[in-house]
Amino acid sequence: MLADRIAASLVSIPDFPTPGVLFRDLAGIYADPELFGAAVTELSRRFAERFDAVLAIEARGFVLGAALARHAARPLILARKPGRLPGEVLEESYSLEYGTNTLQIGRQAVFPGTRVLIVDDLLATGGTFAAAARLVTAAGGTVAGMATLVSLAGLGADRTLAGQEVASLCDVPAAGF
Repeated sequence: MLADRIAASLVSIPDFPTPGVLFRDLAGIYADPELFGAAVTELSRRFAERFDAVLAIEARGFVLGAALARHAARPLILARKPGRLPGEVLEESYSLEYGTNTLQIGRQAVFPGTRVLIVDDLLATGGTFAAAARLVTAAGGTVAGMATLVSLAGLGADRTLAGQEVASLCDVPAAGF
């Protein structure tokens, strides 16, 4: 089963990037072309023809987002950290499990009415996905759904993203394992 293969490839690193955080390293997924390809195919299948573009969240979401956009033959939109995009931008701040951050997209990156699939490698609190959704809406697009390889259970993402369709290929506990 795909979820079991993904879970087996994860490495847990305690106290990274800050004390008290259990970091989940997904490098094992990317290092296995067959596993990564199966993950991309499955996420594309789950959303089929219901999205017009993929918005990938910096930085690790770029890997999954680019592969998914290519697989589905859809444009890729990059949600970046502040100061990395030229021209006018839309900006949203959000909370992480270990701090705060800000995302930006180009003001013209999403055309009105575009159905956008938001993609990141990992879902924790849901704050990053929620900020990306606000950016899509502010640009005149609609959120077609949210896709991730791994979600950490118990950090409140289900409440933060209530009402959104979220596809996670593997759910793991936020602590332990």
